[in-house]
Amino acid sequence: MLFTPGHRACPGCGATIAVRAILEATGPDVIVVSPTGCLETFSAQYPYSPWGVPWLHVLFENAGAVASGVEAALKKRGLADKVKVVIIGGDGGTHDIGLGALSGMLERGHNVTYICYDNEAYMNTGVQRSSSTPVGASTATSPVGKQSWGKERPKKNLPAIVMAHGAPYVATASIAYPKDITRKVKQALSIEGPKYIEIHSPCPIGWGFESASTIELAKLAVQTGLVPIYEAFQGQPLKVRKIPKRVPVTEYLRGQKRFRHLVEGEGDELHIAQIQAIADANAAHYGL
Repeated sequence: MLFTPGHRACPGCGATIAVRAILEATGPDVIVVSPTGCLETFSAQYPYSPWGVPWLHVLFENAGAVASGVEAALKKRGLADKVKVVIIGGDGGTHDIGLGALSGMLERGHNVTYICYDNEAYMNTGVQRSSSTPVGASTATSPVGKQSWGKERPKKNLPAIVMAHGAPYVATASIAYPKDITRKVKQALSIEGPKYIEIHSPCPIGWGFESASTIELAKLAVQTGLVPIYEAFQGQPLKVRKIPKRVPVTEYLRGQKRFRHLVEGEGDELHIAQIQAIADANAAHYGL
């Protein structure tokens, strides 16, 4: 096992499921770079470590730059064919603070696989909104009140931004389907150049749900169409995970404290309709 028990993640943490599935694909011959975030916080209690592979904790903003340097050093030493370089970071360090370094890594064409576990906010610092936080979610910096129904801006579509850089492989995944994560990481590692995978990873503390419900909630996000699952090979049509029977977004929203203001009592039909429209647009756009 390359990510062992003994770390300090919360019960039901989606990120830990993602990391295990990722390392199952990479095997031991990998160097992992992680920006500041939940993963660094719960897996770096000196002198203990759950990591069974070389792991570097770097700043929030420079994971793409550091991983590029690691990859260049491996090439210089003639080890590029033997050792893979993977970044595992949260949405804060990826969508927001580290976006510039990620963009530079993509533009320069480094042979690095960047994987974002997307728990849709800054969880370990008190649940502040990120640009990946979905519309309507209440966070510490997008609180519900008389003048606000939660975050009013849509979730940033970072996979599309990475595709616009010309990356040869971009994929989305969910911790509800760990085998799919492992397969996509293996696919990414088989391709030369910069790759990007975004893994939807529910957070029991930040989203406000029972820790035993992590997988169920992750599946509902996919089944509503709010989290489309696909692969994009450069120059080819998307390979999409089809949804046999879509479920209404209310099935997903009502299980979470961050959306409680929308579904409890008389409900907020106007704003629920706006979120349902996002799911419907995803279904049409991606062919779910």
